[in-house]
Amino acid sequence: MLRTVTLFKHVGMVREILVWPHPTLKKKAEKVAVVDDSTRGLIKDLFDSMYEADGVGLAAPQIGVLQRVIVLDTRARQPESKPIAMINPEIVSLEGKVTYTEGCLSVPGEAEDVDRAAFATVKFLDEQGQEQTMRCDGLLAIAVQHETDHLDGTMFVDHISVLKRELIRKRMKRLKSDRAAEKADVEHSAAL
Repeated sequence: MLRTVTLFKHVGMVREILVWPHPTLKKKAEKVAVVDDSTRGLIKDLFDSMYEADGVGLAAPQIGVLQRVIVLDTRARQPESKPIAMINPEIVSLEGKVTYTEGCLSVPGEAEDVDRAAFATVKFLDEQGQEQTMRCDGLLAIAVQHETDHLDGTMFVDHISVLKRELIRKRMKRLKSDRAAEKADVEHSAAL
């Protein structure tokens, strides 16, 4: 008896990026137990969503998925780098110090100076489930630290003064309210 097996390749989709303060962004992500097609599909969605938003990094919790997966692409500032996905990333060492003006796709339009390590060595699984270790510098070191923070429910605004954080929180709440109103207007117009 012959059986037909249909294989499909995951076609990535752009997902909505959660805007802070959203409760999911404060939660700790779970380790990925098995790297499989579902994980690779999530990675594709992360890359598509990050590129659509013109970012250099994105963590799964930012699209509402509490798994320890991040994607990075710093080629705009580091042409020698390559896009990379990290599953269960773990920073094993930090060296030096640098202050960098960071932004975040979950805090659109905002940027503040954050103190970070100048070099970060990270251990992670690649898309095939193989363990890798990478020493990062420059923007890649900043991005690795920023995105792994997301996996532990930490935002870049947690690294700045309370006053600045509260001002940004108010602007983000206003942005979310404006977006909800726009969406309601579009839905109302479509219903007519």
